[in-house]
Amino acid sequence: MASHPLAPGESSSSNPPDSPPAPGWQGIASDWASDREVFKQVPWGKAMMWIFLLSDTFIFTCFLTGYMSVRMTITTAWPNPSEVFALTIAGQEIPLILIAIMTFVLISSSGTMAMAVNFAYRRNRAKTAALMLATAALGVTFVGMQAFEWSKLIAEGVRPWGNPMGAAQFGASFFMITGFHGLHVSIGALYLSIVALKVLRGDYERSGNYQNVEIAGLYWHFVDLVWVFIFAFFYLW
Repeated sequence: MASHPLAPGESSSSNPPDSPPAPGWQGIASDWASDREVFKQVPWGKAMMWIFLLSDTFIFTCFLTGYMSVRMTITTAWPNPSEVFALTIAGQEIPLILIAIMTFVLISSSGTMAMAVNFAYRRNRAKTAALMLATAALGVTFVGMQAFEWSKLIAEGVRPWGNPMGAAQFGASFFMITGFHGLHVSIGALYLSIVALKVLRGDYERSGNYQNVEIAGLYWHFVDLVWVFIFAFFYLW
């Protein structure tokens, strides 16, 4: 029997378009390929942000795993974080005071970002933009304090290739991991500022779609979460 050509839009699969997916791995592969279940009603912008954050998670995981390996295998004395990151205030040496303030600032910025997303879906442009700019300002404050921390350690002789306080790997690990995270915060602050200005300008009001605010929030919450791990591994261990 001669085969008939497929009509436009007709599926070559033996299963009709509205039929349930095939069982097992074949059904899973079919769902992913046809985008019927996995990304159903998920905006591509949000999906791409999740993919980017997943790849970034792998990078930070490699950095922190390498740091853990060095800490557990090195024979040279590792600098004491309570002494290295202490500040002298009013003649009193206070351990980790700057780090505690930095952490408070960054965690607080997650709260302002969450409120910005909330007001965005209420279509309150003024409060959304104000909260996003406040979040960006907190991020810039965090980076400024981190720059002060770096300058203090550099003045004390800490370098990526060595330091006078103990293991040479301390400087390399510290500057690489905190610097990479600080870069993320800096880019995030710029990103949030741009989205906030677009909110004020009414770009999303005209389209009725404020998902870009939520997508920016995903990035910012990820940056804050990564800092929690850096704080625990670097400053508390």
